[in-house]
Amino acid sequence: AMSSKPVLRIDWATHEAAKYACLNWHYSRSLPAGKMVKVGAWEDGNFIGVVLFSYGANPNISKPYGLVQTECCELVRLALKHHQTPVSKILSFALKRLQQQCPGIRLVVSYADTGQGHHGGIYQATNWIYEGYFGGESSVVVNGRLMHRRQAYSLYGTTRPENSVNVPAAGKHKYLMPLDDAMRAKIAPLAKPYPKSTRAKKQDSESPSELGGAVPT
Repeated sequence: AMSSKPVLRIDWATHEAAKYACLNWHYSRSLPAGKMVKVGAWEDGNFIGVVLFSYGANPNISKPYGLVQTECCELVRLALKHHQTPVSKILSFALKRLQQQCPGIRLVVSYADTGQGHHGGIYQATNWIYEGYFGGESSVVVNGRLMHRRQAYSLYGTTRPENSVNVPAAGKHKYLMPLDDAMRAKIAPLAKPYPKSTRAKKQDSESPSELGGAVPT
């Protein structure tokens, strides 16, 4: 017989819980800085992870959409351990919590980090709008040390010092989730076709390794 589905509970997460989930269950192994809305998930009373939204940290995130800072935030972490509830369900509940906490919020932005092989499967499965691919900044390795080109220039007076190795940038796929109909209509013209997974074998978009909330730039 099939085991019964676990009881899902969505509630606010403490700073400690969020930190634990990010250090243990997110590829970045880090908790972002800044003001966050921290939503936790439990199955049958067992803590399974967090969905973290950051707002106010990046004042420019809202500008392309004609919004003020309080109307737009970024989904910065989806840090979940192995669990049974579909990620799409957890994410949809988390978005509702976000709206409770920040009633003025109209748009959520998230990035899928191609450097981690992510293409945003979970966002595609939950009907986010795909805005496109945004290239990152390429870096150089000088004497074994990885640095941005700006840093290399300030240290060596050139972006390509002798014996340096170029490291091409991994860009990010950018996804948008409008939280009201007017916002959806406004950003609809930005929509591009969803990118395909670059993985050799098709991975289930619900699998934890596919989860986004890229390390914010």
